[in-house]
Amino acid sequence: MHGLNPQQQAAVEYLDGPLLVLAGAGSGKTRVITEKIAHLVATGRREARHIAAITFTNKAAKEMRERVAKRIRGDAAEGLTVTTFHSLGLRFLQIEHDRAGLRRGFSIFDADDQMAIIKDLAPQGLKNDALFALQNLVSTAKNNALTPEQAAEAARSVREREAAAIYARYQARLQAFNAVDFDDLIRLPLQLLEADPELAAGWRERLRYLLVDECQDTNGAQYRLLKQLAGPKGQMTCVGDDDQSIYAWRGAQPENLELLAQDYPALKVIKLEQNYRCSGRILRCANTLIEKNPHKHLKQLWSQHGDGEPVRVWQSRNNEHEAERVAAEIHYLHQAKEIPWGEFAILFRGNHQSRPLEKALQLLRIPYHLTGGTAFLDRAEVKDLLSWLRVLANPDDDTAFLRAIAAPKREVGATTLEKLAAMAQTAGMPMSKAAGQIGFLKQLTPRAAAGLDEFSRIVDGLRDLSRELTPAELVPVLAERSGLLGMIRSQCKDEAGFLRRKANLEELASWFEGARGGGPGELAAQLALLSNADRGEPGNAVRLMSLHAAKGLEFRAVFVVGCEDGNLPHEAALEEGGLEEERRLMYVGITRAKERLYLSHSAEVKRWGAVEHLLPSRFLDELPPGDLLRDGADPERESAEKKQRGRAHMDAIAALFGD
Repeated sequence: MHGLNPQQQAAVEYLDGPLLVLAGAGSGKTRVITEKIAHLVATGRREARHIAAITFTNKAAKEMRERVAKRIRGDAAEGLTVTTFHSLGLRFLQIEHDRAGLRRGFSIFDADDQMAIIKDLAPQGLKNDALFALQNLVSTAKNNALTPEQAAEAARSVREREAAAIYARYQARLQAFNAVDFDDLIRLPLQLLEADPELAAGWRERLRYLLVDECQDTNGAQYRLLKQLAGPKGQMTCVGDDDQSIYAWRGAQPENLELLAQDYPALKVIKLEQNYRCSGRILRCANTLIEKNPHKHLKQLWSQHGDGEPVRVWQSRNNEHEAERVAAEIHYLHQAKEIPWGEFAILFRGNHQSRPLEKALQLLRIPYHLTGGTAFLDRAEVKDLLSWLRVLANPDDDTAFLRAIAAPKREVGATTLEKLAAMAQTAGMPMSKAAGQIGFLKQLTPRAAAGLDEFSRIVDGLRDLSRELTPAELVPVLAERSGLLGMIRSQCKDEAGFLRRKANLEELASWFEGARGGGPGELAAQLALLSNADRGEPGNAVRLMSLHAAKGLEFRAVFVVGCEDGNLPHEAALEEGGLEEERRLMYVGITRAKERLYLSHSAEVKRWGAVEHLLPSRFLDELPPGDLLRDGADPERESAEKKQRGRAHMDAIAALFGD
């Protein structure tokens, strides 16, 4: 444990009961979790196979897994579980599928699959906003671990009763398809564990020590699942920071940190307050801001770094002027201070704020990566074509079959698919195989039977072709013969839209280049590689992202733009009393910066053709004045900087035209 500070070491060594580690921003919480796993194994207190470290994202789990691998060598790490909540739930259901009423090989429906079913079950003519509201209510009920019957009992409004009714029918359809959705990966294990003490005891024996990262982001069902797995003795270490709880909109309950103390009276609390990331000025701004929020456990972060540069507060004319200033400053710092592009981040409240920033960066030829745009593999036409390829490679993939049969639709509705799923389940075969059985088709309406028969014949023909063609050669043929291209053309209002979406399919074909032919087996291998493909890693580029997406990251220079009342804090939060979470969001933005921090606001914005005057964010007035350098506060310094930046900006423009 060389290099740990006293508080970190205490957190690693404490094993006498439940522990809450309140880890401030940049205080080394991931290292504490990693070292504690190593300590448990090295001291023989727990075997690796009886330890589970749980976090929220695959990226965080991957990073933790890599760190643990450096600390525990060889067989000692055998069987260690480092996973997300949903992956742990999936593992549980794969083991306990019989208890959950599932068959082996059950499918997992994503948000698009969920919406497709809800849209089919909802009253005709509902607009997207109403459909998303229903989807959210169903998801909320599941995150509260409610069954459809319990959701109906708890419903108070007409909309909630309607959602509960759809929830019941939605679950029936999932069961018919032998499928679960992501919410079920938490709800079903929790319900089984709470209903069966013997089962819960068995899982506590399997997972004898839990380490939970970002505990403040747990929702109600996740917290109850932790309690079931940790048991009444609370064999766990929970790491979290109430000051960085910014996900209430997706069900996170920061009060779960307080519930820990109620549910486990023996809970020990250790605070990690030494910050290894931020300069002194940046840290004082963060501390002073967050002190305005009420706290059960107040933290005072401190750092051994020097004061560093003052925090800059800019006022620009409008968001275009703001974007130009940000781009020019980044270009200057990159050239003059040799800060790599990848050490800059521009953070904003909403993704719509990225457009003028992208334009300004493009003008200066600054490489950038926008986090939160639709990933290539998530585009509708790409997912449709991938579902066809998955059916060719694996006839047992019912999830892929359900998407492929609807792209394009072939007179095969939800009722037909439910009936087909039931028949396939009775016969013990996948739906794609049942769709080609004459005995099954005779039990359906002629139109539905004809649609399924046509689909089966196309799949059989393409599967034969896959033995002769490489995957890259197969993609364009599949796009044409499946009817996908025709469907896309009918959906597009103009030729440009059609060509753009067709180009996405052509790009997908290029992802398979270099792969040999060899039939469905080779295709399956390529699809497995594709699922782990690089989905746009940023590389050495300026990062543009929302404040929510920035959590957990750090950069040498950070620009928080759009610091105006109505934007940050958001207008809805001002109206609905959500100021504390907005302050936490600003705190997260500030604490991403290691050396340089810029907080920028505009005087006006143009909306619907009219100019609207803006007020600076009230959060700016909550920062310590002595650590800020506002526009106009030091004219001499600003004049010199303006000349430097202006010269660098003109040199960049000249270089652009010189090319």
